[in-house]
Amino acid sequence: MSHRKTLDRIRDLVPDIRQRAEDAERERRIPEQTIRELSETGLFRMLQPRGFGGAESSPVEFFEIVRVIAAACPSTGWVASVFGTHAWQLALFPPEAQHDIWNDNPDALIATSYLPSGALTPVDGGFEISGRWGFSSGCDHADWVMLGALAPDVDGAPGVHLTLLVPRGDYVIDDVWHAVGLAGTGSHDLVIDKAFVPAHRVHDAERHNADTVVSDIPALYRLPFTSILPGGVAAPVIGAAQGAYAAFVERMSDRIVDPGVPVQLARAASEIDAAILQIDHNLSEELRYAEAGEDIPLELRLRARRDQVLATERAVEAVELLFRIAGGRAARTPQVLERHWRDVHTGSMHLANAAERALANFGRGELGMDVADGIL
Repeated sequence: MSHRKTLDRIRDLVPDIRQRAEDAERERRIPEQTIRELSETGLFRMLQPRGFGGAESSPVEFFEIVRVIAAACPSTGWVASVFGTHAWQLALFPPEAQHDIWNDNPDALIATSYLPSGALTPVDGGFEISGRWGFSSGCDHADWVMLGALAPDVDGAPGVHLTLLVPRGDYVIDDVWHAVGLAGTGSHDLVIDKAFVPAHRVHDAERHNADTVVSDIPALYRLPFTSILPGGVAAPVIGAAQGAYAAFVERMSDRIVDPGVPVQLARAASEIDAAILQIDHNLSEELRYAEAGEDIPLELRLRARRDQVLATERAVEAVELLFRIAGGRAARTPQVLERHWRDVHTGSMHLANAAERALANFGRGELGMDVADGIL
């Protein structure tokens, strides 16, 4: 299905998604009907390989649709985004792992928890994994999960940060997600007691980024890990800001406003536009390099990460501007502006949206200093 057709189908769903936003927040999970309807549009397959029923769409197109969803319900946009980008990451695993998941169910959904919280023990044919992982958004709906863990140290050297695929039957969901924002994402803890993970269900993101120029894989999967996965947690935050902006304009359009309000509105609009334009521009440029079979320059990778974290900051600032000039009623619950204000702040706290490391790396690169960050 083309991007335009998928977008049109999503827009048809937006009124119902918006209407269910309060239900999602109250129930602390996305309604099953919403997940089913989104799956039927082909959204979750947009970044999936064609060989497994996917569309191999541009991430620019995917993130545009994520923003449309997040404008209606930030929690739904967040979960939709992570499910879609996890399909992209699965395409980086060995083919055997992709067959394990997509052969039986091309619509399989994958949750994650990337922080290396678990313990790995090498065993014959793979690893034994145990531990507790937090913040697994959408895990109630997932068929599989990708979990972060450090490989055992070798000769005292720090272990490599790996991602391991684990099926639903091998972990338990601990219902702990009671959050001030993005409450509907159901980002619970996952607990495992000695599950076996075969070697082909293990991925090393640093090795992927070191081998981006590989002629026998599609260009989409030669894009930097740091552009797709962090982009997947920036896009719903920006979409939430767009939703807050639209709600503010609708609320104020028939009122007499203070002369300063239009000025602040213009500032908020520009922050949102700048966030979208920079991310889209960087992704498009990276994709051009990948399609040409060329290495993606470090300067571009650094710029993409810089602009991604600042895009999140711009989205937060835009909503802050709107919230400050919206009047006291904006603080009442449940109000769209109030919910989105909480959601953008919560989304900005994700580690991938933390600015310091990305900005320091960019600055070091500009000054000709070494950038020792393998994940780039």
